[in-house]
Amino acid sequence: MQTTVPVLLPLAIDMSYDYLLPEGLFVQPGDFVRVPLGSKERIGLVLDVAVGGSGKPVNPARLKAVIERLDVPPVPAVSRKFIDWVAQYSMAPRGMALRALMSAKAAFQPVKPKMGVRLGAQIPNKATESRQKVLQVVGDHVWSKVALAERAGVGASVVNGLMKSGVLVAELMTSETLPGPDPDYAVPTLSEQQEQAARSLRASVIAGKFEVLLLDGVTGAGKTEVIFEAIAQSLREGRQSLFMLPEIALTSQFLRRFESRFGVRPAPWHSEITPAERGRIWRGVASGELRAVIGARSSLFLPFKELGVIIVDEEHEPAYKQESQLIYHGRDMAVVRAMLGKIPVVLSSATPSIESHVNAINGRYTHLKLTERFAGAKLPDIEALDLRADPPERGRWIAPKLVGEMAQVLERGEQSLLFLNRRGYAPLTLCRTCGHRFECPDCSAWLVEHRFHNRLTCHHCGHSSPVPRRCPACSEEETLVACGPGVERVAEEVRERFPEARTAILSSDLITDVEEMRTLLEKISAREVDIIVGTQLVAKGHHFPGLALVGVVDGDLGLAHGDPRAGERTWQLLQQVTGRAGREQIAGRGLIQTYMPEHPVMQAMVSGDRERFLKEEGEARQKGALPPYGRLAALIISSNNSAEAAGYARILAQGAPRSAKLRVLGPAEAPIFMIRGRARFRLLIKAQREVDIQAFIKAWLAPLPKPKGQLKLTIDIDPHSFM
Repeated sequence: MQTTVPVLLPLAIDMSYDYLLPEGLFVQPGDFVRVPLGSKERIGLVLDVAVGGSGKPVNPARLKAVIERLDVPPVPAVSRKFIDWVAQYSMAPRGMALRALMSAKAAFQPVKPKMGVRLGAQIPNKATESRQKVLQVVGDHVWSKVALAERAGVGASVVNGLMKSGVLVAELMTSETLPGPDPDYAVPTLSEQQEQAARSLRASVIAGKFEVLLLDGVTGAGKTEVIFEAIAQSLREGRQSLFMLPEIALTSQFLRRFESRFGVRPAPWHSEITPAERGRIWRGVASGELRAVIGARSSLFLPFKELGVIIVDEEHEPAYKQESQLIYHGRDMAVVRAMLGKIPVVLSSATPSIESHVNAINGRYTHLKLTERFAGAKLPDIEALDLRADPPERGRWIAPKLVGEMAQVLERGEQSLLFLNRRGYAPLTLCRTCGHRFECPDCSAWLVEHRFHNRLTCHHCGHSSPVPRRCPACSEEETLVACGPGVERVAEEVRERFPEARTAILSSDLITDVEEMRTLLEKISAREVDIIVGTQLVAKGHHFPGLALVGVVDGDLGLAHGDPRAGERTWQLLQQVTGRAGREQIAGRGLIQTYMPEHPVMQAMVSGDRERFLKEEGEARQKGALPPYGRLAALIISSNNSAEAAGYARILAQGAPRSAKLRVLGPAEAPIFMIRGRARFRLLIKAQREVDIQAFIKAWLAPLPKPKGQLKLTIDIDPHSFM
C-alpha cells in the first residue's frame, strides 16, 4: 500500500492536500516538496498531520504523487506550529501564513556555483590604508567580492586591485559561511542601571524558557547596549537571535552599532534586499549558519533552526501591524513565537504601549526600567506654545517664539529639528475662484500637493497627476492655492527665514531608498545640516549628537481622529521626537505648538509625569472595556459597487448572534469610505476579555452567504486602524 503525505500549499486555502509518496522517496514533516496541482506544479510543505478538509476518506486512485523533495533545509516544528497559530488567530487561510514563511523564492531554487576570493600566497609588505582594511578582514575565509568590500568598508575597486596583484585569488564558493558575531568582541561599560537590566536579560536567555521582558527606558538611556547583552548571551549559548525594527529607515544605523559591538554585521531582512540575498539569508537561518538577523515584522516567519531570543525594538510602533493579506501584529506574534519556542522575548520602548504597560504592572511581563539618560545627559525641557495667544504670522506656520529659539541655536552652531507628521507641500489644493477642491478619483481623500515633484498625490492609493495650470472646474489660470502646511512648505519657510542655514527634509516621499537615507543621516550626525524638517521618520531611534532644539509644528494633528488610541499615539510620537534633543552634552529643549495646551497629552508632555498619563489612559480604556481590558475585532466589507457592499454589510449585521458578553456595532461607512475605487463598510465587535472572539465570528458567518465576485470580507482581529 502506497504511503500518502499531507502537503500545505502557499495559496489562499485552509486545508492540506494528500499526495502519494513514490517508492524510494523519503520525506519528513517540514520538508519541501514539488507537487502537481491541476495543470501546474507547486512547492508545498509536508505537515505532521492533515489539516482542514471534510474529514471524509479520499479514493487513493484519485491521488497524485509527489514529484520530488527539494534540497532545502527543513522547517522546524516550532515554525510549523507558528504558522498554524497565526492563521487560526488571524482567521486567515493556513496557506497565507505559509506564503509568509516562503517569501524568499530564491531559497527554493538550485544553488548556483559562485566564484569568490580568498587570500593568496603573496602577502605584501606594504599596502594602502584601504587595502590594509581588506587584509584585516579576509582571514582564511572565501568571500564574495561584494561581501568582502562591504565588510571592509571599501569600494569594489580595492578588492579588484588586490586580485590583479595576486594578493587575493579566485576560488569556487561551496557556501557563503562568513565569520559570525563575536559576543566578546567589544564588551561595553554599562551604567549601574544598565548592568542591572542586562543581568536580568542574560539570566533569562540562560534559563532558556518563555518570558516577556519589557525594557522601559527614557530616550537616550542606552537601551540598545542593554539589548546587545541579551544577543551576546544567546550567541554564547550557541543560539540565534532576532532583532526586530518597525522601519527599514532604522536599519543602517543599527547595523553599524551591531558591527561595533560584535565585529560583524547581522543579516538584514526587509523588503529592499535583493531576491538572491533573501534566498541566501533564508537558507542561512534555516541551516543555522546565520546567527543574528535584524528584520522587519516579516522576519518572524523565517525558519530559525535554534532561536534563543527575540527583541522587539520600539514595541509601541503602529508599523508593526500588517494591514493587508495576512493581518497580524508583529509585536504580539513575536510574543507567540517566543512562547512556542520556549525562549525570552524583549519588548523595548521609551514610550510603552498601554497594553504592554498594563501587562508589566499586573506582573504578566517582567518590568525593567532605565530612568536615566546614559553618561549623565539630561532629558529635554518641554514647553507648550499656545497658538491662541502667540500665533504665527499670516501665511506662516512657525510661531515667533520658536523662530527666536531656532535663531539662537543656529548662532551657537547647534542643530534644530522641526517635526510635522504630514508629507508633501500642502494637504489640500483648491481654486480660489470657484472653490474646486482636488480629490482623488479613487478614494475619499484630498490630493496632497508635492511641490518638489510638481504633482498632486493620494497617500492611500498612490494616484498621482501633475499640478494643472488651469482649474479643471472653471478653467481659470493661476488660481490654485495650497491650504495648510506639509513638511515641504515648512522647509520653504525655514529657507526664507534662515537662508544661511543648511536645511534638509526627512520624508519618505523625498528619500528613494535605504542608501539615500543612510547618507542623509550620516550628514546630520556629522553636523553638516543645521535645520532638519521631518515627518515621523525622525522620531524613531535616530541619534543626532548636535541636536539642541525640537519644534513640533502641529502638536494637535494626531488628536483629530476618533481613534481610541489617539491620545496614546500622540503622546508616544511627541515623546519620541522631542527625545531626539540633548542626547549628549548639549542641553535639549522641545517646543510644541498647540491650540489645546490644556489637553491631557500636552499636560503630560510639559510636566513629564508619564506615570499619571499612562494611569489615566489605562483607566479610560478599562472604563470603556477597550484593549487590554476588552477585545475588539473588525469586519470590513468592500466592493466596487457601493450598494452591494452596503447590502451585504446589513445582512451580516442582521445575522449577528446575540450575546451578553459582546456587542456588534454598525455597519457604518468607513471614515475613508472609498479606497482604490472600492466602497468600504465596517462592523466592530466589542467583547469582554475572556470571550473567544474567533469562535464567535466563525459561528456568526457559517450560515450566512459567502461574498462573491467583487464583494470582499476582511477580518481584522485586534484592529489598530479604524479608518
